[in-house]
Amino acid sequence: MELEVRHLRALCAIADTGSLHKAARQLGVSQPSLTTQLRRIENALGAELFSRTRTGCHPTPLGRSVLGRARPLVDGMTALITETRAAAARTRGPALRVGSTASRALPGWLRRLRQGLPDSDIALRVDVSAHALLRTVEAGRLDLAFVHEVEGCPLRVPPGLKGRVLVEREPQFISMARDHPAAGREVVELADLADDRWAVDPAVDGEWDGLHRVLRAAGLDPPLLHADYHTAASLIVLGEAVAPCQPTSDPREDMAVRPLRGDPLAVRLLLYAAPGVPLDRPYAELAAAYREAALGAAPYRSWLRAGGTAGPCMMSA
Repeated sequence: MELEVRHLRALCAIADTGSLHKAARQLGVSQPSLTTQLRRIENALGAELFSRTRTGCHPTPLGRSVLGRARPLVDGMTALITETRAAAARTRGPALRVGSTASRALPGWLRRLRQGLPDSDIALRVDVSAHALLRTVEAGRLDLAFVHEVEGCPLRVPPGLKGRVLVEREPQFISMARDHPAAGREVVELADLADDRWAVDPAVDGEWDGLHRVLRAAGLDPPLLHADYHTAASLIVLGEAVAPCQPTSDPREDMAVRPLRGDPLAVRLLLYAAPGVPLDRPYAELAAAYREAALGAAPYRSWLRAGGTAGPCMMSA
């Protein structure tokens, strides 16, 4: 097997994340596929590049040497692609490269941006990792990043990025099976979920730590299941787990979404821009899209009307 740039990019992703699972999510492939790819790379080179331990994947001495040679090649190829795309975009009109963690406000935001900037070529990248998006803005491969910061787990924001707070404290609701005993209540107590398994995505920056902190403060130690969003949804509807969710989530026929008493789980929503990228217009369009998504979700709308305050973008709601 001959090594290609995609193989070197995979090695860099494993080293940067320290985890095959997180690297696979970052690269947009399955973990078994990435594990097989790493095994083939190591077989081709005739040596182990990473040691696998309970705490993750760590480069071996030879692995560090290979990474030292690989990174300039990956960066050079990335720069080549970025510069070529930028040159091509100049013939089509200005481009706006948008990054975002998952959000119900995202479709409405993109619609408003396209309506307000009809001559712009708007590209989108969605990632579970806010840190990955912010690093991509820092590297000049994104213009904007809409991210969330789990309460108690501050983001490491690269220097030079401009930021504005969209929502200072967005409560995280709980999704559960429609026939869950607590689903009949308008507001759920943490104690109501003491006997449930909790599904959490460890690839989302701060989510596991934030949930663990809140459960521990409440004196709870339930089993935690590591699962991505789609797997978690399947477990929830079967009554196998509950999970935190965005308050803008649309309840499904087989799933209930309820606020937690006292709103112990929360995130802060932020919009960051690269140096030189105007922030006011994208922020205003995002605020309008978020307000639309919030008022369109019945549980969140009820929470807001009962006196909940999400942040500045909801002041005119």
